[in-house]
Amino acid sequence: MPWMPQDTENAATTVSKPRHNDRPQTADDFAPRITPVRPRISVLIPCYNEAQSVADVVRTFRRSLPQAEIYVYDNNSRDGTADAARQAGAIVRHEPLQGKGNVVRRMFSDIEADVYLLVDGDGTYDAAAAPRLIEKLLAENLDMVSASRVAVDSNAYRRGHRFGNALLTGIIGEIFGHRVTDMLSGYRAFSRRFVKSFPSLSSGFEIETELTVHALELRMPIAEIPTPYRERGAGSASKLKTYRDGWRILRTILVLTKEERPLAFFTLLFAIFAGISVSLALPIIMTYLDTGLVPRLPTAVLATGMMLLAFLSLTCGLILDTVTRGRLEIKRIQYLAIPAPSATADPQR
Repeated sequence: MPWMPQDTENAATTVSKPRHNDRPQTADDFAPRITPVRPRISVLIPCYNEAQSVADVVRTFRRSLPQAEIYVYDNNSRDGTADAARQAGAIVRHEPLQGKGNVVRRMFSDIEADVYLLVDGDGTYDAAAAPRLIEKLLAENLDMVSASRVAVDSNAYRRGHRFGNALLTGIIGEIFGHRVTDMLSGYRAFSRRFVKSFPSLSSGFEIETELTVHALELRMPIAEIPTPYRERGAGSASKLKTYRDGWRILRTILVLTKEERPLAFFTLLFAIFAGISVSLALPIIMTYLDTGLVPRLPTAVLATGMMLLAFLSLTCGLILDTVTRGRLEIKRIQYLAIPAPSATADPQR
């Protein structure tokens, strides 16, 4: 049965008075009876030139989640995307800053809900899987449930994109933990405490990487569900540029590693600089031991400078690791200040 949101802020609380009878009164007679409410669900659809598919996406998610609020954020489209979404029944808003990351940041800032469902507007994701994503999120008290893509035809998931996704997901797994298999999926369900504690900084398609790292870094409870992934409809073109956006995602991984794992990052730099220094210094040391002379003074100075850089990098890593730990504690406290999904919603209703 699809999830049915209800526009209410808090769970209704009623206190029942014990009836006067012969049964002894207990503490349960005076305890408040809390009636869980159904969650407020918002479907978030960022769009750029998706007029060919967005109306069908809105309609299919309306059928799967009849009382969810469906938001389409138009990102400077020139093909009538906003009009098509509005005619299909979506709430249409606009974000002038170009890039998916900018749109998602605006959505997370503007919209208030208990459960957020993020999906692309290209019609490649299966709307029928939405209730399963939300059910798992609420029933298991999770903060993020991702749709792991399973291609239903050969053209849906290009081999190069599949290889790049596996490579980048593997890199993230080695650095932050192997808990996801499809890091770049654009179809996810989030709890309110995930969304409102997410410091979105990305501007483009690297937003999925940032979402994944946020969950892994705070050790949030997350899960994945395999879902069908279809080819784009006729007349619809992908906005993802394989090499340009692949490089941007890789660069984002490097930046997040520096910021979230500074000791490991700067220790690697220490090893590189120290290795170069030792390789330059060994021949000079051997010559000095044989002749008592240092004939290549510039090389000796370079080797000394590289070793100084090595220990400077190691020192930076140790200091920044302490700073990062403090930042992580603050982020964790902010995350815990927001109620868990099960505190405001009943997954059985």
